[in-house]
Amino acid sequence: MEIALFILLPFVAFLYASVGHGGASGYLALMALVGVSSMYMKPTALILNLFVAGIAFLQFRRMGYFKWRLFYPFIITSIPAALFGGYLSIDGDIYKRILGVLLIFAVFRMLWKPNIENQEKSKIPILYGLLAGVLIGFFSGLIGIGGGIILSPLILVFGWAKVKETAAVSALFIWVNSFAGLVGLSVSGFELEPNYLLLIALAVLGGFGGAYFGGSILNSKKLVYLLTGVLALASIKLILL
Repeated sequence: MEIALFILLPFVAFLYASVGHGGASGYLALMALVGVSSMYMKPTALILNLFVAGIAFLQFRRMGYFKWRLFYPFIITSIPAALFGGYLSIDGDIYKRILGVLLIFAVFRMLWKPNIENQEKSKIPILYGLLAGVLIGFFSGLIGIGGGIILSPLILVFGWAKVKETAAVSALFIWVNSFAGLVGLSVSGFELEPNYLLLIALAVLGGFGGAYFGGSILNSKKLVYLLTGVLALASIKLILL
């Protein structure tokens, strides 16, 4: 079954990087499906996030989409929250069920195609940004995701930015939260999946492709449906089994 992880992981990285995400929810879903131990899942997903989200951010920033004013309200509180979440250790069964619920957000995010490019942008209320940052940051560190699957729909729904700007901000948000989560996790120590170097190489390969094409190729939908199917199956397995 582990061969499926190696085959699908670059496609997951491609898809997520194309929308400014690191892909942790996808990596966690794949690892859950192939039976990777929960002790490896969180740190491995965060490491992969650093590489893929970093690639995505650099590409979107190079194209001029990153907006500091959109980024800072969320990150002020998300950093300490992600540190704390990464430090906490929870029971493996509880971890899997929380992850299963969060994967449902990922399914909706991948299927949801907002049509808001002509929507007038509104200013982020600082209080909303601070509150969203602490909540998303905490779960990012606790579960091993970067938080982009929650942050980007939030930004788009409230009309705080357009799609490409959201992707740029989400990518850096994910990178920072993943790093903070790893720092918190390192206090108690962690172990990576034994084949983590190969996983990093595959994620980087997919991440470069996704960041470069910016999602245009993935409008073919077949890969999107494949990923959402994987996420949905993993969610069911984690919650019910």
